[in-house]
Amino acid sequence: MLKVFAHHIKGLTIAEFVADTLVCFLAIIVAANQLFAGNVGLGGQTLGVTDMLIPAAEFTLVMSLMYSFVGLYRRGVIAVSFRALLGRTFLAVFMGSCIAYFALMLVGQSSYAIQLLGRAVAYMAVGVVMVRSLAFVARRTSLGARRVLIVGTGLDAQSVARRIRSDGRAHSAIVGFYPTDLDVGGDESHFGFFSRDKTIDQVALENKVDEIIVAVREQRGGGLPMDQLLACRIQGIPVLDLAGFYERVHGEVPIDSLKASWLVYGHGFVQGPVRTAVKRTFDIICSTALLVVTSPIMLCAMVAVKLESPGPIIYRQQRVGLGGRIFMCLKLRSMRNDAETDGVARWATKNDSRITRVGAFIRKTRIDELPQLFSVLRGEMSLVGPRPERPSFVSELKEKIAYYDIRHSVKPGVTGWAQVRYGYCATIGDSIKKHQFDLYYVKNNSLFLDMLVLIETVSVVLFREGSQ
Repeated sequence: MLKVFAHHIKGLTIAEFVADTLVCFLAIIVAANQLFAGNVGLGGQTLGVTDMLIPAAEFTLVMSLMYSFVGLYRRGVIAVSFRALLGRTFLAVFMGSCIAYFALMLVGQSSYAIQLLGRAVAYMAVGVVMVRSLAFVARRTSLGARRVLIVGTGLDAQSVARRIRSDGRAHSAIVGFYPTDLDVGGDESHFGFFSRDKTIDQVALENKVDEIIVAVREQRGGGLPMDQLLACRIQGIPVLDLAGFYERVHGEVPIDSLKASWLVYGHGFVQGPVRTAVKRTFDIICSTALLVVTSPIMLCAMVAVKLESPGPIIYRQQRVGLGGRIFMCLKLRSMRNDAETDGVARWATKNDSRITRVGAFIRKTRIDELPQLFSVLRGEMSLVGPRPERPSFVSELKEKIAYYDIRHSVKPGVTGWAQVRYGYCATIGDSIKKHQFDLYYVKNNSLFLDMLVLIETVSVVLFREGSQ
């Protein structure tokens, strides 16, 4: 795992991104060199070094965005087969090539656009298959993986082990489990459990451990050998508790193993004036651009909503925003006008009978959320943040979910980290899970994370990987 602006990204994901970028850049350079051999090309046109580098850099930027938009780097979040992965890759290549072609047409380079892009795409096709194949193999080998020792043998330890194994061998390899007096539900007779005849630091040294995860929820009472863990830490071996592990690997902050001291003394929760100003500027620029681009889609959806069922086109509903303040959230109406005639707030569910046919479509494609861009311009919402809830739901959730009010320390968002990491939310259990992702966002929010969420939102909408 590598830390980029307080956000953890898997090393293999970064390696894939860098490899894809190099393939795109080199494909254009090689294609241009062949097409303009000897600096003289079609129609006697000349091509200098700068003439090749600038278009190559622009094409690489476009392709990087396309790869991200189709979710090539969301392997840890969604289950995608190798065949589907290649399909998404070639979809990205097709879309990027179309954009590049029209860009060349606009600058008057139509004479060689087809030939240049045709050659480049052929080289890229070979390159992306090689990159995806190598990444596929890398995920199934432990070469270069971090060697992890899990302290604990109970249910939490087994849960950590399952998570590590589900990520593939490329990231981490479990050395074994070290039992403690605090374990519940463990089986120390199982293969891979170390004897307490040796200390943790001795086991770590003998087995070349790179990282230790303390998978014990309750650490009071002296059952955890802190002196041995300190010895490991002094030797330079990182030691993570359950909350730290899930924050780094899952991108969430688990509330069932969370202590207030961890939030108080840990890093994060940066809400200074610079961050606020940067986020506000980003919101205004992006929401204005999105309104311009999506206005025809919004108008068509408004007409469809009006034609299908009687009632208002725009649905206004009270939601809880920054600091617990109430604001009116705007959405295109996706339910029948009599959905809540008795005035009782209800959770929306999958296949909800109250949702109209047009409403089902605009909810799946997130078109119903577009009017909230006006709330972003007004400063009531942000593009990225925890999704705002209704006041009646907030009152209920505050009683059942620890640290729920923390999500109101930032503006609610049109999209959010929880929306691109978790599926549909229709129960208290789902709300708890989403809240854990929201806590991660509030704790580690940055402009980089906002941009990452917006990029991943495109993948979620295109392939219906989640819905709100």
